[in-house]
Amino acid sequence: MNLAELSGTFQKELKNLYDKEEIHSLFLLVVNHLLGYSKGRYITEKQTPLEEDVYLKFEEILLLLNDGKPVQYVIGKTAFYGLPFKVNPAVLIPRPETEELVDWILNDDEIDKKPVKVIDIGTGSGCIAISLKKNLLHADVYAIDISREALATAKGNALLNEVEVGFIHDDILGPLQEDYLKYDVIVSNPPYITENEKREMHQNVLAHEPHTALFVSNERPLVFYEAIADFAKRHLNEHGILFFEINEYLGKQTVEMLMAKGFMDIVLRKDMQGKDRMIKAIL
Repeated sequence: MNLAELSGTFQKELKNLYDKEEIHSLFLLVVNHLLGYSKGRYITEKQTPLEEDVYLKFEEILLLLNDGKPVQYVIGKTAFYGLPFKVNPAVLIPRPETEELVDWILNDDEIDKKPVKVIDIGTGSGCIAISLKKNLLHADVYAIDISREALATAKGNALLNEVEVGFIHDDILGPLQEDYLKYDVIVSNPPYITENEKREMHQNVLAHEPHTALFVSNERPLVFYEAIADFAKRHLNEHGILFFEINEYLGKQTVEMLMAKGFMDIVLRKDMQGKDRMIKAIL
């Protein structure tokens, strides 16, 4: 069995779960994980026979993928904003739209020009906080999560990426257990998917990623945004900035909520797919 033949096996076994291009991308991730091959190296080596022990490792991973487990959990890692991150079922797999949010923050002139204090609320794997700290060397960065397991993962990712982030175990829905500082930037990608939207989601997300980091009730879809906005009113410095990743269907409601709470210069921004996905607001 060589890699070209094994690629065909992946296509056959996973065709009911993913489309052809997705399967090829998954396969290349597994090839890189097990053999360290880039896409170019795969092309040059794909006709070379595999050792039996390596083939068995591919088979083991294929079984997990066929069960719907996301490839990032299977191999235990992913990339985000050019950085490596370890992931597991205690944390969400970082998404490209969240990279866009990080990029927006990093390209904000007010943030780039001066030392700032930043806090990421609901940090999960730590991808936002760690990416900001890696690129804003003058920033003091903190991160909150309600999950101790998620914080353990985030702390490991901070070590992996050689940055210092202050991690805090707390529940933003309160009552808060810590005495918080004043911050220049508050950022959050909180749970925002309503129960009604579950039917639109891929089964491997529903079966394997943490629901507490994904879903909110139909009755109070902005519950986390309201709590974070209230936190921001108490803990943002004058002219401090609040950044959110949001539910694409709730942009107008989120903007209206922030206006009612006294935020100004509110910007609703679309992601690369043309969906309302990010908000910036000034206190």
